Amino acid sequence: MRTVLPACVRIVTGLLLAMSAVPALAQVVRTEPVIIVPQVFRVRPMPTASIVLTGIDAAVTVDDQVASTVLELTFTNPGGVQQEAVVLLPVPDGVAVRSLQYDGVGPEPTAQVLTKEEARRIYDGIVRQMRDPALVEFAGYNLIKTSAFPIPPGKSQKLSLTYEQVLTMDGDRVDYVLPRSEALAGGAPMTIAATIRSKRPIASLYSPSHEIVTQRVSPGHVRVTLLRTSTPQPGSVRFSYMLERGGELSASTLAYPDASVGGGNGGFFMLLASPPAPRGDAVKSVKREVVLVLDRSGSMKGEKMKQAQAAAAQIIEGLEEGEAFNIIDYSDSVASFAPQPVIKTRESADRAKAYIAGLDANGGTNINDALAEALRSKPTEGMLPMVLFLTDGLPTVGERSEVAIREAAKKANTGERRIFSFGVGFDVNTPLLAALSKSSRGAATFVLPDEDVEVKVSQVFRRLAGPVLASPRLTVVGAHGEADATAVREMLPSELPDLFEGDQVVLTGKYTGTAPVVLRVEGEYFGAPRRFEIPLDVAQASVRNSFIPRIWANRKVGVLVDAIRQAGADPAANTNSAAMKELVDEIIALSTKYGILTEYTSFLATESKMRSFSGQSLDEARKDVRSNLESRAMRERSGAGGAVQQMNIKAQAAAPASVGNYAFKQEAADGRIEDVTITTVQNVADRTFFQRNNRWVDSQLLSTEAEKPDRTIEFGSDEYMTLARDLARENRQVALALGGDVLLQVGKERVLVKGP
Repeated sequence: MRTVLPACVRIVTGLLLAMSAVPALAQVVRTEPVIIVPQVFRVRPMPTASIVLTGIDAAVTVDDQVASTVLELTFTNPGGVQQEAVVLLPVPDGVAVRSLQYDGVGPEPTAQVLTKEEARRIYDGIVRQMRDPALVEFAGYNLIKTSAFPIPPGKSQKLSLTYEQVLTMDGDRVDYVLPRSEALAGGAPMTIAATIRSKRPIASLYSPSHEIVTQRVSPGHVRVTLLRTSTPQPGSVRFSYMLERGGELSASTLAYPDASVGGGNGGFFMLLASPPAPRGDAVKSVKREVVLVLDRSGSMKGEKMKQAQAAAAQIIEGLEEGEAFNIIDYSDSVASFAPQPVIKTRESADRAKAYIAGLDANGGTNINDALAEALRSKPTEGMLPMVLFLTDGLPTVGERSEVAIREAAKKANTGERRIFSFGVGFDVNTPLLAALSKSSRGAATFVLPDEDVEVKVSQVFRRLAGPVLASPRLTVVGAHGEADATAVREMLPSELPDLFEGDQVVLTGKYTGTAPVVLRVEGEYFGAPRRFEIPLDVAQASVRNSFIPRIWANRKVGVLVDAIRQAGADPAANTNSAAMKELVDEIIALSTKYGILTEYTSFLATESKMRSFSGQSLDEARKDVRSNLESRAMRERSGAGGAVQQMNIKAQAAAPASVGNYAFKQEAADGRIEDVTITTVQNVADRTFFQRNNRWVDSQLLSTEAEKPDRTIEFGSDEYMTLARDLARENRQVALALGGDVLLQVGKERVLVKGP
């Protein structure tokens, strides 16, 4: 089920096809149509429906930094007469048109690339003539303009445009951008597929803007597709791929300047890093010790137990000869395959699989003692120790206190085993399993009722093959080669995870000065101590990287919600404490500034709840959120509500900038999990706007929106065009393309821009 909160409906008529419609790329300009005037007593033109962009298929091919983009655009003429169209397409610098093909009848259209200055004159003319701000969003881009081509009445035509460009490269990172509207309204369906080939092996690929699916064909060949989701994904499509450095850590940094950080001299940064894949026998992979902990309580009886047994047998079979393993099974009591981990041989593997097949589900759930047994023995020398812990229930036997179980496991884990937990179904304590995994550098996986246990466990285990960099730690080094704890702060994740083959680190944080620093990563690289150094030169910070602070804020909100949830493990936790109030206030502040809405702060998108977001109303908002967090984040430890919380936190930690800001999951009245999509909040560049009283209000001005603005600018005026160019220099011009009236902060002024 999908719940959609109210949104404004924007109707664009006349010369422009709605560029604000997602995911529209092309702007269609109608020339004067041939209108057949009926021979009646009163002669007047017949109304004619505008040409509509009804489909976009983008195919991108990158060969060693040279990108070829093929756009197949489908246009439909819903009117009763033939019409002509001209396509305007915003593109980055350095683009050259290679071909333009048209499948219709009539002269083939031509295309030319216009400079920013020529494009601006066209933008300004169309905006003034048609009284529509859609094109303002692309001020600062070059422009491809086609000649006119005819579209018969009631027919569709395809236009295929191919352009090429040399992509920018920063160290080991190559960046690609496909300009696209940031507006939230729905529009033409779009597909994107990219093929990347490189003579150097490709270490990893990351999109800071959208959810993508990657397929590695070979070391230097990767395929990319845009993941289709129910969540709107507006904004330019960006992806970066990292090239391997021959045994070195492939890494690159990006930065965004922000005057609110570091006394005006700071901003946000992002680190992308990937370990190289081992080649042949050049590097010997670290061996693993895997302890499987299987729940055989009565609730596992039937299909769940069969799936768990099949997954365990697969893991034993998947271990390399010479690696170590053990099996611990529990219900009311705890039993084990061997007193301590054994080395895998054909004989030991066969005995283990026979042991697994003989397990029978019955009794209660003694989680505490099962964990204690898994962590008790000393790890096998020279191996990376891991625990795969599976349960489908809450602790019912032995120690039942969540806090006590968590602390006991932490104290017992002297061998620094990584705990990878698996919660099966809704009747599990999600905060407990998540905390056990996070504190040990592991990860928590939750298997929903309609999912296969065997598949989920096997997927995680396959990813754990070939640990490359174990126990990594990051130190910031200043200009004099000494650790500098002040130059960079609030890094997320706060602790780097182990890196396995094919992994990628995406770390975000704040920088507080102008001097370059070095990010030093140290760890066990293929079993031997190793140090890697990545320069962070904040002088290269750019407003084009406005996605970075939003990704950081997404993660920060997830961390704060989880902190409140973990505090709820203590029944005596007091939501009215000063510490809890501070956490709640920070969640509200980040959610308001960056438009990051959760199941606890969705009220921010509801106008009735934000009628006057100041004074007593803000206090009421805090009260509502605090009450919601107390009743759900702190008290719902299991069930669909607990699963929803964990899914949202995980999504916030991994989500790119345009995903997760408009949607989250929540528990429906009948206990199911449903998606909630919000359309009254719009993220543009590094700003967030809320739809309030039939206008868009900058989040910075919510507390003063009722006051008279410092300046009012009429749409289409010279002052309006000047403002658009000024905002374009800050990469914020899209704020003017929201439609209707817009109240925004410009420098120290509160400016009201009157819509057309």
